[in-house]
Amino acid sequence: MSRILWLLIETLGSLLAVACVLRAYAHRVHLNPRNPISQFVSALTDWLVAPLRKLIPPGRTMDWASVLAAVLVAVLTALLFFVVLGGVRVPNPGSVLMLAAIWLVRWTVWLVIGLVIVQAILSWVNPYAPLAPAIQQLTQPFLAPIRRVVPLIGGVDLSPLVLIILLQVLLMVVDPATLPGLLR
Repeated sequence: MSRILWLLIETLGSLLAVACVLRAYAHRVHLNPRNPISQFVSALTDWLVAPLRKLIPPGRTMDWASVLAAVLVAVLTALLFFVVLGGVRVPNPGSVLMLAAIWLVRWTVWLVIGLVIVQAILSWVNPYAPLAPAIQQLTQPFLAPIRRVVPLIGGVDLSPLVLIILLQVLLMVVDPATLPGLLR
């Protein structure tokens, strides 16, 4: 029963944290707030980010309230992990923070992988789709440096594939299973 509860907690926590990260990143790349992606993410996270914005107003380049919301969700999810699956009443705060940081990095990497895959599919199937410009604007900062190094091969852009491989390597490096003693 605790594994089912953990599945629900992890799913909700990771999706909410990723939505907060996407909100902060959309602010960073100046994505139009009327865009469907921005509207969805704002509607999903406003209940959490709006009160934090009273304490930390957004800057020109970064929405720190959204970043803080993502961190808080990750910490709460890590805390619940230790309580639900670890059976620990009072977990070690260092372990909770470390696990939350690792998960937040991993969830962010998975967000970028997902955006790159959607961007690649849209570029092949329907480059004029209504979401294509927004996805392009979100992935461009990650793909542009790779495009400067990796040339088109037969008219095919391989930069999404290279980026996904690099991000997969990063996921292997930032793996909680490789950190012995974290769950103690």
